Amino acid sequence: MEPLRLLFGQRVAALRRAAGYKQDEFAERCGFARSYMSRIETGGANPSLDAIEVLALALKVPVKELFP
Repeated sequence: MEPLRLLFGQRVAALRRAAGYKQDEFAERCGFARSYMSRIETGGANPSLDAIEVLALALKVPVKELFP
């Protein structure tokens, strides 16, 4: 079984792409560094609850949609 943060990152990346954002554009929209966004999407970062809320708001989805 893959770690939750990897599955979470894959979900965020898929939703970002579906919304039509490039990674750097989306990172800017969230107020995150592009490197941090990359780490989130590859499972290298463990985002805080506040960061998860920012991602959901930027994607215009409920927080639960970010989880597999």
